[in-house]
Amino acid sequence: MLFSPPLKPARLIARYKRFLADVVTPEGETLTIHCANTGAMTGCATPGDRVWYSTSDSLTRKYPHSWELTETQQGHWICVNTLRANQLVKEALAADVIAPLSGYDACQAEVKYGAEKSRIDFLLQAGGRRNCYIEVKSVTLLHQGKGYFPDAVTVRGQKHLRELSAVAAAGHRAVLLFAVLHSGIEDVSPARHIDARYADQLVQAQQDGVEILAYRADLSPAGVFLKKPVAVSL
Repeated sequence: MLFSPPLKPARLIARYKRFLADVVTPEGETLTIHCANTGAMTGCATPGDRVWYSTSDSLTRKYPHSWELTETQQGHWICVNTLRANQLVKEALAADVIAPLSGYDACQAEVKYGAEKSRIDFLLQAGGRRNCYIEVKSVTLLHQGKGYFPDAVTVRGQKHLRELSAVAAAGHRAVLLFAVLHSGIEDVSPARHIDARYADQLVQAQQDGVEILAYRADLSPAGVFLKKPVAVSL
């Protein structure tokens, strides 16, 4: 995913009200930009970090600028716009970057499924093969050198694991795909210290036949691309 027009840099003053952040540009102008990340953003929003933002040409947006990347004071790159995760996975699936998920003929997004009335992020289909249901989760939490998901208690994420387990029980492929959007993360684990129930359900889901994959993105102001598989430790 290339950023066009190119992203612009600023320094973070503060994130607030979950969806907003104040930044100061190199020219000294203070801007309020939109933050699409609803999570805790632990380690991703430290005042003084450099942020990179995009600008929409829409005339109806109250806040035309969107926070895309954080360049931390420790030298890490993080994609904080969680809306990008599915876009990156879609591109990676189309390019056959994710080897375990290659070879399908059709890819649909946001398909309704499950007893709990969910929408699967991607449904892959091919003649003679089992349907493949893929749920995507964005990973940006780095703690003591390891990557973790989630960064806050996620009832919605627990529901998605139940739905995936049911898909596997019905004989389809069920995949939880962690999109690792932090340059410092080398492997991913469930954040038991944050959401023990989710961690337990993740272990159970794997036992139920749910496949758990993780791919890390290359990140820069020019673009973001899913590239490298990383280990998942339960």
